[in-house]
Amino acid sequence: MDKNVLGTADIGVTGLAVMGRNLARNLAHHGYVVAVHNRTESKTQELVENHAGEGAFVATGTTAEFVASLTKPRKAIIMVKAGPSTDAVIEDLAAHMEPGDMIVDGGNALFTDTRRREAALKERGILFVGTGISGGEEGALNGPSIMPGGSPEAYKSLGPILEDISAKVDGVPCCTHVGADGAGHFVKMVHNGIEYSDMQLIAEAYDLLRQALGRSPGELAEIFTEWNRGDLESYLIEITAEVLGHVDAKTGRPFVDVVADRAEQKGTGRWTVQNALELGVPVTGIAEAVFARGLSGDVTRRQAARDLEGPIGSAPNYSLVDDVRQALLASKIVAYAQGFDQMAAASKEFGWNINLGDMATIWRGGCIIRARFLDRIRDAYAKDPGLPTLLASPSFSEALAEAQGAWRRVVSTAASIGVPTPGFSSALAYYDGLRRDRLPAALIQGLRDFFGAHTYHRVDREGVYHTDWSGDRAEHQEK
Repeated sequence: MDKNVLGTADIGVTGLAVMGRNLARNLAHHGYVVAVHNRTESKTQELVENHAGEGAFVATGTTAEFVASLTKPRKAIIMVKAGPSTDAVIEDLAAHMEPGDMIVDGGNALFTDTRRREAALKERGILFVGTGISGGEEGALNGPSIMPGGSPEAYKSLGPILEDISAKVDGVPCCTHVGADGAGHFVKMVHNGIEYSDMQLIAEAYDLLRQALGRSPGELAEIFTEWNRGDLESYLIEITAEVLGHVDAKTGRPFVDVVADRAEQKGTGRWTVQNALELGVPVTGIAEAVFARGLSGDVTRRQAARDLEGPIGSAPNYSLVDDVRQALLASKIVAYAQGFDQMAAASKEFGWNINLGDMATIWRGGCIIRARFLDRIRDAYAKDPGLPTLLASPSFSEALAEAQGAWRRVVSTAASIGVPTPGFSSALAYYDGLRRDRLPAALIQGLRDFFGAHTYHRVDREGVYHTDWSGDRAEHQEK
């Protein structure tokens, strides 16, 4: 290694697949000297050769050279696949580092792994920052939404760099310190869960309009383009119009018709649902989106069920297009509300003190779920930081009240013509469940007490009770 580059790089990136490569270029565009490293050295050379004119890069061949090229205290970002490979890279880096140096994990790591890694490195005096980065390859290059966790000490040093390279909305960086240890990766996980739900709802809107009205993908592209000019304005609605309007060059058919209808997943949506179950937070929209992807890939059962009877329905005789628009908006509001509820519960559980308004602020730009109504979410938490649910905010409760007639018609129409809408349906059921004065859970508690003596509470007095169902059915207060 050339001794002239020892200790010259402001920050380093190891793992130069698309996201890592573009993040390194983003850092270089902002004037930072960036050390780059990859297990396959040819990728390092390729980056430097193809993008040398974009800024200052320091190409390194080994982990030791990579660490040696960084100024002290060292800052190294790892962009590798989550799991055991992450642990291997962390250990390799840490072996060459000193107390006060910093490792930043910018991949989609499970937050419990981040908590474990942060605690282990802290014992060695090394700062570890689990950092969520959203925006895909374009965001990584031009400005992502960045969600760093870790200690305030680490953010004091790293934060200005991350804020510098993040997306900006109204001059405000889409980056903030989320909270201790795994908080950054946790909110990125929930972000991805909301993303699952959002895409499922968009797909249901497309499917219903196409099946019920016979609209072509090109015609639906125009509808989504129009929707993107109003309350539904968002990155996902914008690119939906792009995808629906695209024509396959080889066949001349709509692109969406030549793509296999099996949605894949990398696991963050599943993690979100698993954690929500542990926290006791109902994220029904995210769960349905994960299950819908699973169903789409279940080729054997789908094939076996092709001959099952369906309804004999007809196209509705009302303006379905506008009703679907309103149902999509209402269901998206529920999806975001459930995600924010999960972040609030985790913040309390792990002592993270997550500022929910800040999460809405940094998601307004750069990230996949950026949307116009994130401003309304930010404003809602600014007015009431302890808001129990976004659905109770006047801004959203009024929007839901206005949309609910269309929402109900859409769910009813979909059921009547046999188009599955688990996202729309579960969102409406959640809305109705929250607003009900009494739920049938009282019967469930009665049944649980009958077969398992699980006890129950009463509405008219304090205490825990059990009925002697197999005896004289007398009620006893438990001690």
